[in-house]
Amino acid sequence: MSNSEVLVLDRLYKSYVKENQRIKAVENFSIKLNPGEITAVCGPSGCGKTSLLLLAGGLLTPDSGRVLADGTNIVELNPNGKARWRSTYCGFVFQQYHLVPYLTVYENMLASELALGHDKNRRKKADDLCDLLGLNDRKKHFPGELSAGEKQRVALARALFTTPAVLLADEITGNLDDPNTDLVLKLLRDYSGRGGSVLLVTHDSKAADAADRIVFMEKGKMISG
Repeated sequence: MSNSEVLVLDRLYKSYVKENQRIKAVENFSIKLNPGEITAVCGPSGCGKTSLLLLAGGLLTPDSGRVLADGTNIVELNPNGKARWRSTYCGFVFQQYHLVPYLTVYENMLASELALGHDKNRRKKADDLCDLLGLNDRKKHFPGELSAGEKQRVALARALFTTPAVLLADEITGNLDDPNTDLVLKLLRDYSGRGGSVLLVTHDSKAADAADRIVFMEKGKMISG
């Protein structure tokens, strides 16, 4: 992989068996993610966008194909190796948030860096992200006390907390009003402006328009991009 590529998805294929039928979720999909670039993946529900994102983050194993980061094929790592790679290289914003329910907003953010050891600046980083995302008055609240939009912003803050090389985001603006959508998209542009790479799955035309590149999927395949 050249220095101009953060992550390479190479001929990924993933299928499932459902009701005795094999469903092709992702089929022969290849893309190179570059630093400083936001890539939006768009397409109808069920076309394979979320499966693609899970494959890119090593959370789903392809039937064939490679996911390359710094010359390493992530597909070949064991579960612990994939977890270590995600903790240092890859931030993930899930559509269903996956916040730890018994941790506060602040603790959810700090916990994302535990695998990396203690950073003396971590509390300032958490404070800065809370300020940027309008979460200052929610730091001590638990996920069950938050609105859907607040949970989404906390999930983004947690993903950005370790300053990953690549951010994988699933419907990151799906539960946000217009002002918070603008806030999140500005944060993504700032992140990419500092060299970060974003792979964004979205149905939101506003989010897609903020991307540097738009890729369209249909029935698991890239149809343009």
